Amino acid sequence: MRAYTGYIVLIGIGVLIAIYVAFQSFFTSFGFDLPRDEEQVGMEDQIVIKFSHVVAENTPKGLAASRFAALVDEYTDHRVKIEVYPNQSLYSDHQEIEALQENKVQMIAPTTSKITNISKKWMLLDLPYIFPTDEALQEALNGEVGDELLNHLHAVDIKGLAFWSNNFKQITSNEQIRHPEDFAGKNFRIMPSPVLESQFQHFGASTSRLEFNDTFKSLEINKTDSQENTISNIYSKKLYEVQKHLTISNHGYLGYVVMMNQSFWEELPVDIQQQIQRAMDDTTSWLWDKSKEMNETQLHDIEKKSNIEIYTLSEKERKEWMEAMTDIYPEFESTIGKDLLDKMERIRDKYIE
Repeated sequence: MRAYTGYIVLIGIGVLIAIYVAFQSFFTSFGFDLPRDEEQVGMEDQIVIKFSHVVAENTPKGLAASRFAALVDEYTDHRVKIEVYPNQSLYSDHQEIEALQENKVQMIAPTTSKITNISKKWMLLDLPYIFPTDEALQEALNGEVGDELLNHLHAVDIKGLAFWSNNFKQITSNEQIRHPEDFAGKNFRIMPSPVLESQFQHFGASTSRLEFNDTFKSLEINKTDSQENTISNIYSKKLYEVQKHLTISNHGYLGYVVMMNQSFWEELPVDIQQQIQRAMDDTTSWLWDKSKEMNETQLHDIEKKSNIEIYTLSEKERKEWMEAMTDIYPEFESTIGKDLLDKMERIRDKYIE
């Protein structure tokens, strides 16, 4: 009897569903709009953008990517969803640019050094002490210099959206480095960049191009004995655990360029482009201060958590490094372009004490 009652109930539910569908179709055919769940409206039309990067979520870039995704969701009223894939969960350092160009992902934020393989002009940003202060960095990247670099990406179907800063680089090593001659004989892990190779080889050091996530292991097994990085990267990857000395030098800039597949960007509605750029501008502005704050806080954390010896260059030593390292500028003048380098050096000279 119970089974028979169950069958009757199931049949009844089926009849009600059929009546509802027929009723809905009837009124829709005559142009009547029935009430709908607004949270579900247009979900099949939601634009999904995959954003791949290679660092941890608790780094300046990782935090900025998450913040950007939240702002895009808010500013577009949920019409665009940014799916963030951190820590090379989709693509590694050397794969992500090709993946972007093939539209396997729509956004990436590689270090600016990686872009030197696309445009030699980007070598400008790797020159040691080209940005003597944070103010010089902001003036350059937010002005003509930054615009010119971003425009050079169009030729390879890439839309440059913004520069994200991770602050200045410091030196770690298993031996103390205070003077240019202390570089001799060291083997530095570096990002792929002719400028960075020249920077260290100029002082008698050798270099090894390694992906960021391979750096800890390389230092741990002494495949390399030194490296340069921002404090936030040294902290997030615990590089201070496998190095004995940290020199605060601020000798180079480490930042990222946020890029989108150009063809994908051009297919987006204009109002969506505007809101994405708005979210990007707001995130970039926030990150300038956040990255500086994080690097300062995490330096104090490294002091408390480890036995690494931390040394800050004196003003005299910093000038000594600057004079020695800038010797490599003429080597890259023709590659970068004299006009662009001259623009940057005029900005640089304004901020040198």
